[in-house]
Amino acid sequence: MAKILVVEDYPPMSEAIADWLEQESHQVETVGSGNNALDLLRVYKYDVVILDWILPGVSGIDVCRQFRSRGGTTPILMITGRDTSDDKEAGLDTGADDYLVKPVDFKELSARIRALLRRVSLLTSNVLSAGPLQLDLTTHEVTREGKPLHLSPTELSLLEFFMRHPKQVFTAEALLERVWKSDGLTSLDTIRSFIRMLRRKIDVDGRPSIISTIHGAGYRLEID
Repeated sequence: MAKILVVEDYPPMSEAIADWLEQESHQVETVGSGNNALDLLRVYKYDVVILDWILPGVSGIDVCRQFRSRGGTTPILMITGRDTSDDKEAGLDTGADDYLVKPVDFKELSARIRALLRRVSLLTSNVLSAGPLQLDLTTHEVTREGKPLHLSPTELSLLEFFMRHPKQVFTAEALLERVWKSDGLTSLDTIRSFIRMLRRKIDVDGRPSIISTIHGAGYRLEID
């Protein structure tokens, strides 16, 4: 349910990671070079970056160093076949938040991603709570006051983003940048349609919407 950038130059590995993470309802984009990764990171925002060390052109270490030097704060999980203590020290000192040695165990990968997301959100568990809403990040179950809600994967990603940033205002453009893939195929009207569909599923008749419209500014998750 996070927006994840996978930087890996070996297509079978990149595709396997993407397939696994998409099965867990994450939005995943893949690139095969350090230069392409830096280009995307200059424009788009991600919740986690999975970064290979050895890449054509700019190495993963240099991607990490350049990204941090210009103020990038997105959690970076470095994956590599280099497994010595010196290698791990170099990766972490350059700015990586975690380090996973190949071959990658996908269940461990998922657990480490959840840990990085908890750290960013200051969570102590895998359950997000916001007002009457609860979202289990492991099972992807959403409830309102204990009643299960049935959301599509995109609705789930959108709600998770709001729940991670309660009371913050986001324009439709910001939601497009933070929740949807950067493929240029999603319009602002599509985002507004998803806001309407999500409201119909999480709101209760006769009560104000949990997602309010701030005229001229955007949308905000309202919680007590």
